[in-house]
Amino acid sequence: MPQPHDLIWLRDAVAFAAGQPLPAWADAAWLAMAPVVVRRDMPRDGRIPVGLRGRLRAQRHAAWIDADQCARVVSPAAIARAARWRDHPRRHALPALRTLARIAPLLDERALQWGVTGAVGFTLASDIDVLHAGSDVDLLVTSALPLARADENWLGALIDESDESDEGREARLDIQVATPRGGFALRERLRTGGRVLLKTASGPVLCADPWQPA
Repeated sequence: MPQPHDLIWLRDAVAFAAGQPLPAWADAAWLAMAPVVVRRDMPRDGRIPVGLRGRLRAQRHAAWIDADQCARVVSPAAIARAARWRDHPRRHALPALRTLARIAPLLDERALQWGVTGAVGFTLASDIDVLHAGSDVDLLVTSALPLARADENWLGALIDESDESDEGREARLDIQVATPRGGFALRERLRTGGRVLLKTASGPVLCADPWQPA
């Protein structure tokens, strides 16, 4: 079963677009080339909860797809392994791609299980360039067990570096951590000392331990 943040290319975009009300920008031609993004929600008759995204930030729409609509699935970790930011035509011009190129080797050396999500992941996986000068770098760190304090602090230092860089040189870094129970923002955990809003399939849960929420 695809996991939250995975990208799915539809097998039959025409049938999907004809089978439900969709915003005007999400037509069959767009959905034939643009992947949908798996989102967190409760299972519904075996269908997969997804989010549709367009070229603009305001173009978002929640939907459901049948499992047999999955023609291709790409995970955030697979996007990171492909490292296509290295040959992107705007790799030197966009802060997001420059930031990713700088931190990717550091993340690999740290032996963390990480991937690329958000607009950068969508662009690199689909060849549909939706990036602009203000695009953030969204990363997903997956950890079945609680992150070591040293790893949390090291990732926090990466976030601080992106926040403190000169405008236009580095992109803002947003790191989500995926646990077996859900996902949370590392920035929030570092700010509060532990307590986070854990995003789960059944809704958000405020907890002190996102690996063992009450």
